[in-house]
Amino acid sequence: MSERLPPILIIGGGLAGAFCALKLAPLPVAIIAPAPVGDSGASRWAQGGIAAAVEEGDTPESHAKDTVAAGAGLVDHDIALGMAREARTRVEELAAMGAPFDRTAQGVFAPSREAAHSRHRIVRVKGDSAGRAIMETLRQQVERTPSIERLEGYAAQEIVTQDGRVTGVRVRDDDGNLRFLPCAALVLATGGLGHLYRITTNPLDAKGVGVAMAARAGALIADAEFVQFHPTAIDIDVDPAPLATESLRGEGATIIDRAGHRFLLEIDAAGELAPRDIVARAVFASIRAGRGAFLDARASVGATFPDRFPTVYASCRAAGLDPVVSPIPIAPAAHYHMGGVWTDAQGRTSLKGLWAIGEVASTGVHGANRLASNSLLEAVVFAARAAADIRHAELAAITQPSAPVSGAAAGRSSDDLAIVEELRDLMSANVGVIRDAAGLAGALNELRRLRARASDIEIVNMLTVSTLIAAAAYARRESRGAHFRADHPAPDPAQALRSRLTLEMALRIADEAHP
Repeated sequence: MSERLPPILIIGGGLAGAFCALKLAPLPVAIIAPAPVGDSGASRWAQGGIAAAVEEGDTPESHAKDTVAAGAGLVDHDIALGMAREARTRVEELAAMGAPFDRTAQGVFAPSREAAHSRHRIVRVKGDSAGRAIMETLRQQVERTPSIERLEGYAAQEIVTQDGRVTGVRVRDDDGNLRFLPCAALVLATGGLGHLYRITTNPLDAKGVGVAMAARAGALIADAEFVQFHPTAIDIDVDPAPLATESLRGEGATIIDRAGHRFLLEIDAAGELAPRDIVARAVFASIRAGRGAFLDARASVGATFPDRFPTVYASCRAAGLDPVVSPIPIAPAAHYHMGGVWTDAQGRTSLKGLWAIGEVASTGVHGANRLASNSLLEAVVFAARAAADIRHAELAAITQPSAPVSGAAAGRSSDDLAIVEELRDLMSANVGVIRDAAGLAGALNELRRLRARASDIEIVNMLTVSTLIAAAAYARRESRGAHFRADHPAPDPAQALRSRLTLEMALRIADEAHP
């Protein structure tokens, strides 16, 4: 690592981070990530694709309308419409870079349909391989762009501020050595937080570090309570759990219980294509009642499964399942965080010098329940916007070079590792698919107890973001979108507002829950 890094640092090497770096070129920028760029984050794992109005007769206005409907009253309409209007441009940019999107024999995009979309608008790659193909394309682009420096094998731990402005970030390398990296502009693209939960589809580094670092630095956090649980994770006792893409249901796969009963139709007229929160709760209830839940693609996909959905097929076969002839066991899994670091339409946070893009951000486009395949779209749209905003921003001068921090980080103790296991069980039991006041208050109390035991900063970050989620969920005394309160099962029109809180406010809520 050189003593003088570029003045613009991006934390995260997934879709949002890589696309932002490319849009900033030829301005010098460094991407900091714990894994190689392209392999870092959940973007590579995305199966569905990117939502965009590319089908003849579809419109951005229709896309925005579906987005608002899925978001259960909390989507910022203007932000959603703006994103939908940029969607085709960003998809075409990715295609021009080399992303091999599925096309018809005539060469036009061949989109599929997913839950809660009124049209076929999911631009895919080989059915279920969009994330991998897009990230491989961006990895190649990043490697051939001389203005982008890659610092791989570094995990961000803490944002440093002075007089209310971000001045740098502290990171730890794979050997446990600590460094301070100064910057004039810091972009958070750290992804999600699924590994706060026992069952998740997210990669191992999805622990909410970006939200926690921003909150500890004083940034405003929005909609933290809204965690989306994907209803069709493949239940084969693998961590992370493989995902049975929603496109399977779009192609006609059904959800049945152990007796073969298609129970979703009794809950929502849209059946398997109902919004994810409804499907997830129904699947959760069926499992809890002992009836189990299975995704049945035998009739709709059948013998074409290996060719049409190779990723899902490979996951099933690795577990000894054959989805061509047998239903797939499924369970809800923590999948996507609609909340995050509050940003404006350009990706600016409430802290000077800090931008947030991708899943770590809360832009207002997802509301209480993300519309399928809007996540990759949000990542590229707001990455491009943040890059444009940084280009025109008045950046503060960097006054010091990067430097080692005194001493090395202490290794994790056995108790630290035990805390993580306790945390994941606690979040799944008390802050999961179905919540109530007693469980949330208990979670806040346990999180405070675990914080007193934790010595590792990365675990402190996990406990911090967990506290934000539980506190926001405790304060929202209604059910809306992905947030379901068994003690307040109906939405309250008076609470049809996005939540905003700081870490100080979350800790105050925790104190009130246990006076």
